[in-house]
Amino acid sequence: MGVMEKMRNSTGVILWVLIGSFGLLWVLSDVNFFEAMQAGPSSLGSVNGDKISNEEYQSRIQYYSNAYSQQTGNSMTPEMRAYYETQAWNELVNSRLLRQKMDDLGITVSDQEVLDMVYGENPAPVIRQNFTREDGTIDRAAVQQVLSSSEFSQQAVALEMQLREQRRQQKLNNYISAGLQVTEGEVEREFVKNNSTANVNYIRFPYSEVTEQQLEVSDAELREFYNKNRERYSRDESYRIQYVTFSKLPTASDTAQIVEDVRELITPFENSENDSLFLARQGSSNQYQNAFVSEDDIREEYTPVLDLEIGEVSDVILTSNQAAILKKTAEQGNEVKFQIMSYNIQALPSTIDEANEAAADFEFFASEESSFDEEAETRGLEVKEAFATKGNDFISGLGSSKQIMNFLETADEGDISNALELSSDFVVLRVEEITPEGYRPFEEVKSQVETLVKVERRKELTVEKVENLLAQNQTLSALAESTDKEIRNEDNLRASATVLPGAGREPRVVGAIFALDEGETSGVIAGNSAAFVVQLISKMDADLANLTPDQRQTIRQRLEQQKTQEFTSIWLEQLREAANIVDNRDRLLQQ
Repeated sequence: MGVMEKMRNSTGVILWVLIGSFGLLWVLSDVNFFEAMQAGPSSLGSVNGDKISNEEYQSRIQYYSNAYSQQTGNSMTPEMRAYYETQAWNELVNSRLLRQKMDDLGITVSDQEVLDMVYGENPAPVIRQNFTREDGTIDRAAVQQVLSSSEFSQQAVALEMQLREQRRQQKLNNYISAGLQVTEGEVEREFVKNNSTANVNYIRFPYSEVTEQQLEVSDAELREFYNKNRERYSRDESYRIQYVTFSKLPTASDTAQIVEDVRELITPFENSENDSLFLARQGSSNQYQNAFVSEDDIREEYTPVLDLEIGEVSDVILTSNQAAILKKTAEQGNEVKFQIMSYNIQALPSTIDEANEAAADFEFFASEESSFDEEAETRGLEVKEAFATKGNDFISGLGSSKQIMNFLETADEGDISNALELSSDFVVLRVEEITPEGYRPFEEVKSQVETLVKVERRKELTVEKVENLLAQNQTLSALAESTDKEIRNEDNLRASATVLPGAGREPRVVGAIFALDEGETSGVIAGNSAAFVVQLISKMDADLANLTPDQRQTIRQRLEQQKTQEFTSIWLEQLREAANIVDNRDRLLQQ
């Protein structure tokens, strides 16, 4: 009774809540609130509130697609598109970060600066590119026509925006470069390092000579090393996936069809009077060759051409990747000239379409009707496992794929991908497990820790042993004799070298050599793969008097470029980390 009484007493309140709720729903419906919710995000993303439109994104991808087609003659593959999608997104994000930074720094471009870029003594490259006469001078009248005519108003606005952005970017570059000046001392040190040489004798004591019995380490030592070096064992987000594949490789019927297509060209090839034109029109994989070839140099699969008469065409020859017919066109002595009409053995469009449909069909039923494992079992498909790590496009068992990584980085556990087209297969994935970034547990990396601890122990024991030997044998020859080691010699070793010939990559050893005085013998130097004792025989330091102005300028430009690249890369990364970047691609582009 108590509960019922409370409900009766609360009826008025509940009634008003319901009325209010219906009213709110009415208002929200009237302003299309629910349609907006269903429509999802209104832009592809944003950088600190600065929106990135889908049109801008697609336009940049289309630019890359056109450039790819022009350079290769082929349409862009799905894998290349995935790569360019990532590149386009990063460029759009970076451009906004830089523009915002220029706003923060107050970097602006005045109208006079724009005019100087158009009419000044040193016009901008875009002006030179589009308005230069044959004699190399600028067509000022054409420039004025574009900028003042209403017919070209849109082009003029676009040109002005481009010039302003270029000038603004140049100012930012100058701002960055101003803080990255290369000093005269840096130029001279670089010259000296690249042009100084030394003659040196050395003895090498490999760490590998320490026996395994000398390397006993306790579990406590391993844990201590792990705790001190946890950063070595940090991991990025990783993914364990299952996948099935649908082959795009040519079938036996594809090969038979291609062979038949080539066979049908035998008679037309014999009757052809212009073989170059014939090969081009038929889309031959081999181009016309106007040269004689020695009989001894003819590839084995093409030797049937030797048995042909002039003008005769062979039957179809099937190589590992082509179906071809050969036409002998001339011979002189032991040399022949012949043409190859060929088609590559590849899957026909119908085969690729069937594989694509099978993959898409599998994905639909695995997602909507049954499950990934059940559908694979029903279709007799082998389910394979793979592992991937965020930031690394290589996937075990599948190779490198930007498409797969783009899917994984936005997927949840249990998600199934669309059919993704790789070079030889269509693939459908299921995300089995996502491991967040963090530190790998000690038990998981114990064997790696043990290997590193033993490496350090080998170094310590080797250095300690050689120090004791050197204390008793203070010359290189005495040390070599007492240890039965070979004294190696290296002449003209450059100070800029990182590799010690005969010893591998040893930059620390090379640096120690050039710190010695002539005739001096070093102490024990712990290198990458061995401990060294070296004796500097002679050293030829570079003479700064030989540093020409042109060399000085070249070195300066190279060092400035290195500094700018390194700084810009780190700077942009810092800007990205501090920015509020919203990426709606996985939501908007799938709608």
